[in-house]
Amino acid sequence: MRESDSLIVEAPTVEAMCAIGHALAETLTPVETCFVIELRGELGAGKTTLVGAILNAFGYDGHARSPTYTLVEPYELAGRRIHHFDLYRLRDAQEIEPLGMRDLQEPRSIFLIEWPERAEGALPPADLSVHISYGATNGRVLRLEARSEAGRTVLGRLDPKIKP
Repeated sequence: MRESDSLIVEAPTVEAMCAIGHALAETLTPVETCFVIELRGELGAGKTTLVGAILNAFGYDGHARSPTYTLVEPYELAGRRIHHFDLYRLRDAQEIEPLGMRDLQEPRSIFLIEWPERAEGALPPADLSVHISYGATNGRVLRLEARSEAGRTVLGRLDPKIKP
């Protein structure tokens, strides 16, 4: 279901979640600026699964490594620098400063940020917010919200790709 700046999609299986991640990566391919995606949801909701699917679509072979202890895992894929942040362990937003996020923001880079609420106010503004929740059955429901013009463009490209 598409609203003006948001899209709600169901992922009844892990395979469906991965298909959404692949479609999202495909829509990011033409983006030339630094693009920030925040991923929200309870523990086990599927944030890292979605990240892994995005990384696989860009050519990463394997499962996404959750950077719970290192806080960031960098990847060089398809001519892009992709940074996977997991901020679950942060106790204070100021703990993000040593990661040097500002220095990592460069053209064609992608930030995939799990648990952004742990560093509210210290992160670059999100272009796209993805909230993953448990569905009525074992599946998941994803609500994608554009937070910038680039986010609206990506969401517009994504909508037809994930229609059943």
